[in-house]
Amino acid sequence: MNTIVLTPYECGINRAAEILKNGGLVAIPTETVYGLAANALDQTAVLNIFKAKNRPADNPLIVHIANFEDIEKFNLAAEFPTKAKLLVQSFWPGPLTVVVKRGESIPPAVNCGLSTVAIRMPAHTIARKVIAAAGVPLAAPSANSSGKPSPTTAQHVIEDLHGSIDAVLDGGECAIGVESTVISFSGKTPLLLRPGGITVEQIEGVIGKIAVSPAITAELPQDAPVESPGLKHKHYSPSKQVTLIDATPQEFVKFVNSHSNCGCLCYNEDFDLIKTPKIAIGAKCDYAAQAKALFAALRLLDEMQGVEQIFAPLPLTDGMGLAVYNRLIRAAGFNILKL
Repeated sequence: MNTIVLTPYECGINRAAEILKNGGLVAIPTETVYGLAANALDQTAVLNIFKAKNRPADNPLIVHIANFEDIEKFNLAAEFPTKAKLLVQSFWPGPLTVVVKRGESIPPAVNCGLSTVAIRMPAHTIARKVIAAAGVPLAAPSANSSGKPSPTTAQHVIEDLHGSIDAVLDGGECAIGVESTVISFSGKTPLLLRPGGITVEQIEGVIGKIAVSPAITAELPQDAPVESPGLKHKHYSPSKQVTLIDATPQEFVKFVNSHSNCGCLCYNEDFDLIKTPKIAIGAKCDYAAQAKALFAALRLLDEMQGVEQIFAPLPLTDGMGLAVYNRLIRAAGFNILKL
């Protein structure tokens, strides 16, 4: 298959829409990461997403819509609780995914046979234009090989999936850099399943106290069912081993400087003190900068000659720091070294 690169103008958007209407796969930009899109109502097209990514068959997808009215129009949800409505009124379009009881139109491949479905309305104008032009909701996980760092540029998509998908719509660098926040309304209490660009504090400011899934910071059993992507399987990982270092900044610098053949992620404050190959991902408390830089930095370190392992400081978990923590702990396979 020859993967074509489309421009983010009307001609490219219309071409992407035609491919999607005909059951093809197109990587599209969103404000979070690039998504590998297919017609969410087409079982065969959705199954091709799993094939192209080599994605585990029990890892559900998120359905992307252009307008809130699409939920009723395409019968995507059997119900939409009041608190879910309050949240989407506050944060859609944006990096928030809600999990609700699925509607009858959702094919089994989208939600892996679950009784729920994950839905979001992206803030990226190009993404919504593609959805509207295609005339159908789009199922779209991250547009990378399963388990690898998520793509935040079209080039990352090409590196992973060239020859396996029909097209990539190049919309530039993603603004947020980590996947959407996912919150489930399938139980009595709203449950955070994945942290992202919308924080726990922001959510609770709208709907009150929520529960937080232990799977955000701990490993789930491989036979455990999940309602959201990014909960169970190894994710976001370069080919080289990532180890998180639980230490003071001074201890971290001393530790990485004592190791050869390593590279590291670091904060701006420590950059000049570190002698090994390193990439700064932002100031220690600038979680938004860290999130935006994280996946590209992991890819760059993975490509560096002479780097055999990657070290990173253990992130803080307040605000959007929880999203950075979640991505890094999974990239490391829960491998944490406490000094």
